[in-house]
Amino acid sequence: MTISTPLIWFLVGVAFLIAELALPGFILIFFTAGCWIVAIIVWVFDIELTSQIVIFTVSSLILLFTLRKYGMKVFKGQTRDIIDDKYAESKIGKTAIVTKKILATVPGEIKVMGSFWRAIADEEIEEGEPVLIESQESEDGLTFKVKPKKGEK
Repeated sequence: MTISTPLIWFLVGVAFLIAELALPGFILIFFTAGCWIVAIIVWVFDIELTSQIVIFTVSSLILLFTLRKYGMKVFKGQTRDIIDDKYAESKIGKTAIVTKKILATVPGEIKVMGSFWRAIADEEIEEGEPVLIESQESEDGLTFKVKPKKGEK
């Protein structure tokens, strides 16, 4: 039993599609389309392998260079980091309570708006003390710089 050439091209396209889903980069999808274009052409016309490879290469690259930028705009969406940054920024200026002692050299922990966060300070702050959140200190958005809030407990 021999497998037909169009079926081989179709299955190679499926392999590219699975690889695209596993490693999303919006590149392999165009090679999937190139394989399927060749599969259709080989199904209709009897052409030699060299021509098939040329058609695959040319069609894949043309699709890649003409549609990728457009496709990236359409399918990009909004990243989670933007949402998290807005949420983290909403804590700046708020009062928090120290839940784990903060040392000048070792981060501690604060509780603000019902959540626990890492915190750093320029001075030692004891557990239970109120602090004022000054800024977001880490790129991951999980650490805040705080200072003691004077006159409160």
